[in-house]
Amino acid sequence: MEIEDYPRTQAELERRFSNEQACREYLFVLRWPSGFRCPRCEMGKAWPLASGRWQCAGCGHQISVTAGTVFQDTRTPLTVWFRAMWWMTSQKNGVSALGLQQVLGWGSYQTAWTCLHKLRRAMIRPGRERLAGAVEVDESYLGGAEEGVRGRQTEDKALIVVAAEEDDAPGEALEVPAKQTPRFRRRQSADRGR
Repeated sequence: MEIEDYPRTQAELERRFSNEQACREYLFVLRWPSGFRCPRCEMGKAWPLASGRWQCAGCGHQISVTAGTVFQDTRTPLTVWFRAMWWMTSQKNGVSALGLQQVLGWGSYQTAWTCLHKLRRAMIRPGRERLAGAVEVDESYLGGAEEGVRGRQTEDKALIVVAAEEDDAPGEALEVPAKQTPRFRRRQSADRGR
């Protein structure tokens, strides 16, 4: 199984992650893509326990595939978390806690709100800081030609705003070292006046 191999449709999601075991197996591959490695002694051999944890054959340390993740200590089944993640990432116009509550059939708004915010925090890249110094901002419309529409008037196109941090060396080509990504931010803007 490849890490990038994630369901494209809800039906595929329900087939692949229909039980806790399937979700745990997927998380195992994400956590240890090259096979189990004990975080304490680095041994590569372990056996599964009935509790869902793994026990290292070398030092006896027990670890869960959910340790240190948004799923740690949750009472919500992983199948429900996976549905929440799929629904959240497949929506074009964002997700509200109320919408998540309704889609998943949760009785508690607070549970939906907590789940949504845990997932949002997990989606932020660690070490990301605000753009600084001179920042260039531009906008553009995404979408094909529209008939009967002039200039910036549009009904079907998405307004995209991009902000990029300027390089410190004016007039020189930006040279990006290996393993470093240029810093920029992009978002779709609903307010066409800004």
